[in-house]
Amino acid sequence: MTDQVDGRDVMAEFVPASPMVRHLGIRIEALDQDAATLVLPFGEHVTTIGKTVHGGAIATLADTAAMAAAWSGTPAPDSMRGTTVDLTVHYLAPADGTDLVARARVLRRGRSLVHLGVDVSTPAGGPVAHALATYKLG
Repeated sequence: MTDQVDGRDVMAEFVPASPMVRHLGIRIEALDQDAATLVLPFGEHVTTIGKTVHGGAIATLADTAAMAAAWSGTPAPDSMRGTTVDLTVHYLAPADGTDLVARARVLRRGRSLVHLGVDVSTPAGGPVAHALATYKLG
């Protein structure tokens, strides 16, 4: 096959078109081979109380970053389908009044399952959460 679509191209279109991603304001910073960096801008709509970012918003950022990394740098599957199989989030510190950066990387690729690690931090690098995800392509 000569015109195989790279998963990065799929994610570059899909992520910004996702209603939840748009609602939260998540944006792609980078899509690299087996990696993705996404940003969640701080705003009142992502808080739980005061200026503390809601854990659900953090989990959504981690999940979206894992999905983008799972697709990045691999040929898009014929079915163009995928789903999160598992997501475990460990919250390390509160995020108060700051944007968040999620850096996801592929730990292992199988035939259809991709295992990933995601670090969520402040822009200055302060740790906020760590997630492990399993994503199924195709």
